[in-house]
Amino acid sequence: MVLKSHTNLLDMCCEDVFDFQQPLRSPRHVVNSPGIISDPDWESSNDGNSVGSMPFCFKRKIIVANFLPVICAKNEATGEWSFAMDDNQLLVQLKDGFPIGNEVIYVGSLNVQVDPIEQDRVSQKLFKEHRCVPTFLPAELQHQFYHIFCKQHLWPLFHYMLPVCHDKDELFDRSLFQAYVRANKIFADKIVEAVNSDDDCVWVHDYHLMLIPTLLRKKLHRIKVGFFLHSPFPSSEIYRTLPVRDEILKSLLNADLIGFQTFDYARHFLSCCSRLLGLNYESKRGHIGIEYFGRTVSLKILAAGVHVGRLEATLRLPATIKKVQEIESRYSGKLVILGVDDMDIFKGISLKLLGLELLLERTPKLRGKVVLVQIVNPARSIGKDIEEAKYEAESVAQRINDKYGSANYKPVVLIDYSIPFYEKIAFYAASDCCIVNAVRDGMNLIPYEYTVCRQGNEELDKLRGLNKSSSHTSTLIVSEFVGCSPSLSGAFRVNPWSMEDVADALYSVTDLTRYEKNLRHEKHYRYVRSHDVAYWARSFDQDLDKACIEQYSQRCWTTGFGLNFRVIALSPGFRRLSLEHLASSYKKANRRMIFLDYDGTLVPQTSHDKSPSAELISTLNSLCSDMKNTVFIVSGRGRDSLSEWFASCENLGIAAEHGYFIRWNKAAEWETSFSEPKESALVWHYQNTDHDFGSCQAKELVSHLERVLSNEPVVVRRGHQIVEVKPQGVSKGISVDKIIRTLVSKGEVPDLLMCIGNDRSDEDMFESINRATSLSELPAAPEVFACSVGPKASKANYYVDGCDEVIRLLKGVTAVSLQKDTAGHSHAAFEDTLEVVS
Repeated sequence: MVLKSHTNLLDMCCEDVFDFQQPLRSPRHVVNSPGIISDPDWESSNDGNSVGSMPFCFKRKIIVANFLPVICAKNEATGEWSFAMDDNQLLVQLKDGFPIGNEVIYVGSLNVQVDPIEQDRVSQKLFKEHRCVPTFLPAELQHQFYHIFCKQHLWPLFHYMLPVCHDKDELFDRSLFQAYVRANKIFADKIVEAVNSDDDCVWVHDYHLMLIPTLLRKKLHRIKVGFFLHSPFPSSEIYRTLPVRDEILKSLLNADLIGFQTFDYARHFLSCCSRLLGLNYESKRGHIGIEYFGRTVSLKILAAGVHVGRLEATLRLPATIKKVQEIESRYSGKLVILGVDDMDIFKGISLKLLGLELLLERTPKLRGKVVLVQIVNPARSIGKDIEEAKYEAESVAQRINDKYGSANYKPVVLIDYSIPFYEKIAFYAASDCCIVNAVRDGMNLIPYEYTVCRQGNEELDKLRGLNKSSSHTSTLIVSEFVGCSPSLSGAFRVNPWSMEDVADALYSVTDLTRYEKNLRHEKHYRYVRSHDVAYWARSFDQDLDKACIEQYSQRCWTTGFGLNFRVIALSPGFRRLSLEHLASSYKKANRRMIFLDYDGTLVPQTSHDKSPSAELISTLNSLCSDMKNTVFIVSGRGRDSLSEWFASCENLGIAAEHGYFIRWNKAAEWETSFSEPKESALVWHYQNTDHDFGSCQAKELVSHLERVLSNEPVVVRRGHQIVEVKPQGVSKGISVDKIIRTLVSKGEVPDLLMCIGNDRSDEDMFESINRATSLSELPAAPEVFACSVGPKASKANYYVDGCDEVIRLLKGVTAVSLQKDTAGHSHAAFEDTLEVVS
């Protein structure tokens, strides 16, 4: 019933029209502690501990992640909680990239369960001491949201893994997605508490919270939202298998900026938006933007970095230096290869070990001389896949040691327990090579950390007997499927699925000269040092500000229910064209000019039958029969088919092929085909091809034609699923301008101009009739109705929802013109006509 009563969702949300230039609709509020929002009294606030006491001095950066970057401990004797920021976590380190004077607020869950009666006290303590806002998820919700939906559905899918069997536990469960929605909503509510001013920015991290942009935008339309995906983003063939694919895509598009580790991941996202949502994107001066209901959603491609200073400080610790000496002494005379990975099915630990096994099998001289130290970080999730991966890695390691080891030598050293951070740094500094062999990975900073640690310091150089002029070395073997791989041009890139590939890379490492190792190290070290975590955060923050600037100059609507919520950005003054408004002006006008696009305006773009319906023919004949009207079809199609289709419309004008041919009456015939020859132009259609392949071929065709025809008086243009070559100086706008001037020269001066169209070529028409109001030949400016089909960024000042509404409008004004304009005709009869047509 709702949908029948409100065919246009914008009508249902008219109260939610807002202007980005105005402040937030919600009143400003202050977070004194999580869950407590107060209206500020700036003049009387004297509480130095209150965040609200300095609202005009600080901009807030609200960092949102699944888990807060804090270390939790509870004194069992007193029951008191203590918290400390984990300085080793990326979320803490990225603060260095923000401008001085910015306040950083963290929103996320704790990695421990807190009793509900303690939650308020813990919240206040966390916020007061560390500016952290905890989201306490119930234990059952946390399990369904994180351990099952995120880790057993999204995580494998985003790493290109589909369920291979139809086990009930592996099938998609809608109730688990509802848990994901509920968890994201709790996060969004906490973010709203933390937002304090229009200048605050929200930066959401990773796939656990992909619904935050929509849930947050529903409450704070003007909020600046950035999202960064640390995991891979799968190809459209993989992603489209997700039953909630559209909901997640649409939610991400409610952000202002979306970040990815590599261009491949961004390309996959763009392909999904194109294939599943029909969206277009543009790349200008290195910036990629997706047009989404009038908004431009920007994409950012930049791998995260490491905190070089933090690594160097840890490397200087006496405990670290002592551990380095111990490792170098233990493995003296051997080539130490280091692997550091989480225990999960995508890290390729067993494949790495199989590559080492093949190396030792093929190269006996390396037995006893090569050691692979594999540090296995604790698994972040649970499940049989993790247990199987762990068992397989241990089995392969044991087999290699049994086959090629001895009492004094183990080719594989498996460290499968937690070790202190400084000890991991020591292994980095003491290892000759680091190998990251993941079959699919997003953000993997291990190679960066290794490179920084291999740079060493003066004390380590002194202990090793090196002087200041001595060069440092490092060697990397990196899977080509890891996010950091493109930035490490000096690494050996391998296909982790190929044991031969891995074995060859390992052998190459043993054969490198010190000079070659130094060249590779210097190249990597320069990159890692200049593209550290501060650079990454600063670059993302600056791009988020830039992405938001354009949005704030637009007038916007909010529309859609649930996860289909979206913001529609339109130019100021852009509004829906109602029949009442048009009919009133139409009735008063003595001379009218009406210009109508064809495809996508009078006939749906998706329609297989492009010929006009009997209803459309009848409506156009009725319009043309009014002596006050001059009606033109202005189309990119050729004159033959237009003339054939509208043969029964004796008085209908036709501007064919974007106005190259203009007929004031009946014209000749045309044909439609997928390579459509015209007398003035040639058009290639690709609407029935594979979307990505057709688009790629169209780009190549445009590039080729522009090069070949560079000295010819023609224009090569890409339209909606077409490539067209046409003469220069031909456009719909020029043809409309010519028609208007011709009629004015005959004394037929219009006092109403109406134009309806749906694509880029029609923007020329809108510009032309808007410009006509200032023609010196006109005694008075005509009333202009430039109307776009569908709400979008446009030069038009009105819009209608679709082709059906265009026909209804035309029928409505036709009914008005057919009425006898007599003094006895009542206003009530006029209203009745509008009601019937509507």
